[in-house]
Amino acid sequence: MATKKIVKKKPKVVKDKKVIKKAKVKNVKKDKIKNTKKKDKVVPVKKVKKTATSTNVRVGNKTPELLRGFKDILPKDSFYWRKIQSLADQISQAYGFVFSATPILEEASLFIRSIGRGTDVVDKEMYLFEDRDGSKVCLRPEATASYVRAFINHGMQSLSQPVKFWYLGPMFRHDRPQAGRFRQFYQYGCETFGVRDSAIEAELISTGYNFLKDLGIKATVYINSLGTVEDRQNYLIELVGYLRTKRAYLCEDCKKRITKNPLRVLDCKNTDCKQVLEEAPQIIDWLSESSKNYFMKVLEYLDEVDIPYVLQPTLVRGLDYYTDTVFEFYEDEVNQESQNALGGGGRYDLLVKELGGQDTPAAGFAFGIERIISVLRRQKEEGKLSFSENRSKFFLAQLGEQARMRSLKIIEELRRAGIFVEHNLGKTSLKSQMELADKLGTAYSIIIGQKEVQDGTVILRDMESGNQEIIDQKKLKSALEKKLSKV
Repeated sequence: MATKKIVKKKPKVVKDKKVIKKAKVKNVKKDKIKNTKKKDKVVPVKKVKKTATSTNVRVGNKTPELLRGFKDILPKDSFYWRKIQSLADQISQAYGFVFSATPILEEASLFIRSIGRGTDVVDKEMYLFEDRDGSKVCLRPEATASYVRAFINHGMQSLSQPVKFWYLGPMFRHDRPQAGRFRQFYQYGCETFGVRDSAIEAELISTGYNFLKDLGIKATVYINSLGTVEDRQNYLIELVGYLRTKRAYLCEDCKKRITKNPLRVLDCKNTDCKQVLEEAPQIIDWLSESSKNYFMKVLEYLDEVDIPYVLQPTLVRGLDYYTDTVFEFYEDEVNQESQNALGGGGRYDLLVKELGGQDTPAAGFAFGIERIISVLRRQKEEGKLSFSENRSKFFLAQLGEQARMRSLKIIEELRRAGIFVEHNLGKTSLKSQMELADKLGTAYSIIIGQKEVQDGTVILRDMESGNQEIIDQKKLKSALEKKLSKV
């Protein structure tokens, strides 16, 4: 049998460049292929997500912008902040609270355990991230849990009870920015550990109410009782049964809350949900006798100190750790339905034990500082602000290099004597300095030039009348003290 001669065919050479271009196959990088055989699929290697560091963050020439939801505290607002800080210090000390501070960065589990899963704060608003060692940390969304942790960590159960803190500092929530609500916001608050007595709630409410009153803000306390854990469990059975019959009328979040955290439905701001809640069972009807008696005692204390209050059966606060008394403060001049609470708080007797400490009763409150400032700013615009900016009554103006050097000495001597003097050593024109003194509203100007330096004197000018008198520099302190007593 004759064998066929096998002839090897030469491959055709395609000369058309366009055809060659179409025939090209995309190159696949070697590092994107895992041990592939001829018929295997190409499997991309998963990219490892890099942690942001100073070496891999892109930096441009554009000026960095302020982050959305955050706000700078500018000098024009310092008047309000200084007043609030000063008053918070005064009133807290008057009620026996001692200043304390905790870090803004905490273990994430602290707030997940204390505030509770199913709450908006934990599920939607916490600034939660992984630290470089792999641990979960977060920026504190509120302060109470931090003070419970500090109470346990530092063995304060062994101290004389009650232990009473006050604080003022920043909190962080990734909330939707809107009027009066920021992602970094400040709170002033007080916490009391170690005593379960209705007088404690009354003292806390009195502290908060008088803080607002001293700022010139008329407020009413909205108050409710959540009872004990057993009281709440009995109530929730009834509440869930009612909400299921009205499920079609609830917002999407509240539909989920029926099974996840039904008490949160009572805190919903949705108009349809509020209408449903008008016919809902009230927790006050499910309180045990001991819980009712405890709550009535709180109200009796408030009656005794003439603090106005309103019973609000749907008030639950936005945090899961509360038991028994809960309360919020609302401004009188604005409809309660159309505003956010200026502050609030309540009792949280189970939280210390929940976070690993001994069984310790506790209660507290906190105010949103930005919300209070918005009220004060509105009052100022309406001419209703109850206090004025406490600026210095004196302005020191200097003319000439020697006078400027002497001015520094005079300012320091007066500061040590407790007399504060406005000045601007960067200005050399007497006219511009006097215009500034007038703009600041100072009552008197202290003027020093080359002649006054040589004579050891100053000119004291009454800014309203324009009258002037020459005073020996050694007698300036006593002369200004006399003026202060008359102003």
